[in-house]
Amino acid sequence: MQIKELLSSNGRIPRSTYWAFVGCMLVFFILLGAASKALPKSAEPLVGLSVLPVMLLGIIIQVKRWHDLDKSGWWVLFNFLPFIGGIITFINCGCLKGTKGPNRFGDDPLALPPPPPFFSIK
Repeated sequence: MQIKELLSSNGRIPRSTYWAFVGCMLVFFILLGAASKALPKSAEPLVGLSVLPVMLLGIIIQVKRWHDLDKSGWWVLFNFLPFIGGIITFINCGCLKGTKGPNRFGDDPLALPPPPPFFSIK
């Protein structure tokens, strides 16, 4: 995945990409928590600001995962529902397979590209 694709909410991603991002985000927050204990109190606003880009990327990744399920990115708003929103998001984004084949948001991210021709004459 290229950087420009990561910063755009267009397209689809498979569960493996979603879980890889969730894992990286978890490690980031653990390291940030450990570092924030060692930093002086005056650095807390800086630590808080460092969370914003990661949260924005998380929203984009989740929107792309909803797209893979052929659902609007607005489904990301389920995260604001206490308790049940997290369960809905976990089941849909983390556990369910995406739409097989192309859907209205793009091609299947798990579809293999066609193999190159074995022999061709130009």
